[in-house]
Amino acid sequence: MRRRSKTTDAVQILHQRFIEGKPEKLEEFEKMRADDAVARKIVALRTKAGLSQRELAKLVGTSASVICRLEDADYEGHSLAMLNRIAAALDRRVEIRFVPLRAARPRSPHSSLTSSS
Repeated sequence: MRRRSKTTDAVQILHQRFIEGKPEKLEEFEKMRADDAVARKIVALRTKAGLSQRELAKLVGTSASVICRLEDADYEGHSLAMLNRIAAALDRRVEIRFVPLRAARPRSPHSSLTSSS
């Protein structure tokens, strides 16, 4: 059994207790983080533009209640089409990245110097 390092970091303690070693919980957690990140980004862009939800909705061609749902961290229905409409209304573009699930292993400082056949 692997020993956990002692910590007083509440987030780390919660992670160790409820997520670590539980792939289904980790998957759910990562999905929630992604939904939250999208919602926060929409709120940040809208407020930076000085727009109310109603004003953004009018620019996007939807209702204020739809914008409200999109800005809710618990909302799971973000569509690429709607994100593109919001981006266009705010003179932005949507960019999608695929990143590794796990942190890459540190490379040896000499790994780029070794030759390969």
